[in-house]
Amino acid sequence: MDATRLVAAEMYQKAHPSVSMNIVSYDGDANGSNYLQTKVSLFNRTREGWPDVVFSSQNNEVTWAVDAGFTAPLNKGLLPESLLADWAPNANDPCLVDGTLYCLRNDLSQTVLWYDASLMRQWGYQVPTTWEDYEALGKRVAQEHPGYLVGSAGDVFTPEIYLWASKCGANQITGPKAVTVRATGPNCTRMAALLDTLIENRTMSTSSVFSSDFDKNLAGKILMMPGPAWFGGALFQDAFKVPAGRIAVAPMPQWSGEEEPAVGNVGGGTWLLSAHSTNLKAATDFLTWVTTSDEYQGTEAPGYPAHAPAATTWLAKQNSSGYYAGDIAAPLRAAAGQVWPEWGYGQFSQEAIWAATVTPGLTAGKSIVSLLPAWQDAIVNHARANGYAVTR
Repeated sequence: MDATRLVAAEMYQKAHPSVSMNIVSYDGDANGSNYLQTKVSLFNRTREGWPDVVFSSQNNEVTWAVDAGFTAPLNKGLLPESLLADWAPNANDPCLVDGTLYCLRNDLSQTVLWYDASLMRQWGYQVPTTWEDYEALGKRVAQEHPGYLVGSAGDVFTPEIYLWASKCGANQITGPKAVTVRATGPNCTRMAALLDTLIENRTMSTSSVFSSDFDKNLAGKILMMPGPAWFGGALFQDAFKVPAGRIAVAPMPQWSGEEEPAVGNVGGGTWLLSAHSTNLKAATDFLTWVTTSDEYQGTEAPGYPAHAPAATTWLAKQNSSGYYAGDIAAPLRAAAGQVWPEWGYGQFSQEAIWAATVTPGLTAGKSIVSLLPAWQDAIVNHARANGYAVTR
């Protein structure tokens, strides 16, 4: 597993001292390094070395791991359906191939609207519930409190926050090697136009929230920030050091007239069980514990657990921490079941495509709307290069 999940293995070892464990740390395939795929290819050639259980920070490992014969089917006798039913709706979709489950989702990164409750109250603003109201408030902020932000479009996961939540059909995986790419339709252009408006009036940053520039000049100027569940701890509390009692959570805005709420997702991770394991009983026990236990997932895990009962414990701990302004459980729990299912997890990296296609254009002053055709073409090219049949 990666360094972040190391504590989980150590906790399990301490609680199960009779189990012989060999704990190996690696990069977790962070940023799509493909380390795991490369190592499995080596193990397949030498016919030895496969790990019994492995964590990946990526949600698309089954796109190669099933064909490579690496990952074991979990819903064919290894794990009971009664257990699998406890995951959040659609959480394990990235692990399904033709109805067979080949991994378990570790955590969710559903998007919500983070905001500074103190500033909202001080300035007399209402938290927006629609994207139209969100844009209107961004225009007011530009006039009344110039320099303050209502969001950021400077990271490679920008499409996963905004365009995914807008039901933009840029990344609809329709089969193991099939994808529909329609990145210039109305659901895409409406959100791109909103971002362009707020970028132009400077209430939407084009700097990465992880950059030194943002940390130095903008971290203290955030009124609102749509983003994933982990923004609360990793960004506002740890990176930006926002004082306790200010940061609150609201549901992601929705377009007026939309019947089904939709949110995006930024990250998460999966656990895979090796089909080559000679320790299936022990490996399955560890897999079950690490994804469902209150001891780890509910209490120690840094992200929102995909397992719903563990998520209840995790949310209670967050609320009791005293850091957040008001209850964060209700909006996060609701968003966990609202991740739009038609944005899939292909073998190609959407973040890498955005970084190569849209980010340079933004830096050069181009609008996102004008860059959508190039983004669509780049997705199509990457998908075909990875063997996907593409429908446009």
